Amino acid sequence: MSFDIRDLFLLRKDITFLNFGSFGACPKPIFEDYQKWQYELEQEPVQFITVNGLRYLEKSREALASFLNCGAKDLAYVTNPSYAVNTIAKSLNLQQGDEVLTTNLEYGACDKAWNYYCKKTGAKYVQQSISLPLTTKEKFVEEFFKGFTTKTKLVFISHITSSTALIFPVKEIVAEAKRRGVLVFVDGAHAPAHVDLDLTALNADIYTGACHKWMMTPKGSSFLYVKKELQERFDPLVVSWGYEAFFPSDSKFLDWHQMNGTRDYSAFLTIPKAIEFMNQYNWKEVSARCKKLVRDNALRFCELAGSQPLCPISDEFLGQLFSIPINTKEPEKLQRHLFEHDKIEIPVMRHGDKVYLRYSINAFNSQHDLDVLYNAISELIQQNNLISKF
Repeated sequence: MSFDIRDLFLLRKDITFLNFGSFGACPKPIFEDYQKWQYELEQEPVQFITVNGLRYLEKSREALASFLNCGAKDLAYVTNPSYAVNTIAKSLNLQQGDEVLTTNLEYGACDKAWNYYCKKTGAKYVQQSISLPLTTKEKFVEEFFKGFTTKTKLVFISHITSSTALIFPVKEIVAEAKRRGVLVFVDGAHAPAHVDLDLTALNADIYTGACHKWMMTPKGSSFLYVKKELQERFDPLVVSWGYEAFFPSDSKFLDWHQMNGTRDYSAFLTIPKAIEFMNQYNWKEVSARCKKLVRDNALRFCELAGSQPLCPISDEFLGQLFSIPINTKEPEKLQRHLFEHDKIEIPVMRHGDKVYLRYSINAFNSQHDLDVLYNAISELIQQNNLISKF
């Protein structure tokens, strides 16, 4: 490319931005498309919300369905994966003694949702312990299903974890869950445009993903996929005009989960533009370069922290994220210090009794950015300030 790809993003130039994984970052062409939809909405809000917006949503879902290889009427837009998890958990009809099988490495907000609904119903949220570092897919699957019992009603698992930044073998997990005759729900918040994702081939019963992360759409743009034969099992989280609709569409699933009151559809409508943007700039090649930069620096950071990587340094378990186990008693203060003193935006995350510093890489990042982080951490370790070697 003859231009600096960083100029396509709106991010502040004075910040070393190593936290794409939390909320993404919207490139200028996609953000301009977002503003175009918002402007149309405000010009004629009634027509946009009640007539035109529904047609626009259909076109957007068709583009996303093609990108994910699934039926367009099997996708409903939601603001975030937590919304999708709550939708499914509330309608799962859990009973006393039922079990939901997951790992001990899931996203905290999803853990909270499942714990809430399990406590209300007397069900059990089984967080099967996964040994770290990961070694092979086969060992992972074997260890995970040690938590399976005759009471297991659903398998819930991340495609890519948040705090530990690990790609799980979800294809193998789904296949084994199917063999055992149990439903499987994949939390793919980090997956779309990060790893190859074919929902038909994966064959999960339920899948949720964020478009506002690695697809780079504006915030509050995610989806819930449910296999057609299961859709009527799950009630809308918000009961509104789509329930027993006066003018129902040919999809009760979409009526229930899409027509849930006044909201701004604009972020959802940018998905075709995001796909066009990624095609225009050969984003698979961009992503491959980013993943290589992640892997090339992983051992260097672990050696600096005196820790071991959580998995083999390969594309089998790693994408555009890497979590470094670090030794700090004050992760929140460390995060603020890195931002305020060094102008580095990076999460420092607790998970159980462990703490991870996670860098995530996208097109605008370079080796220089990781060198800035390395030097900042090195200085703090030398000073024994907020962080020390294991």
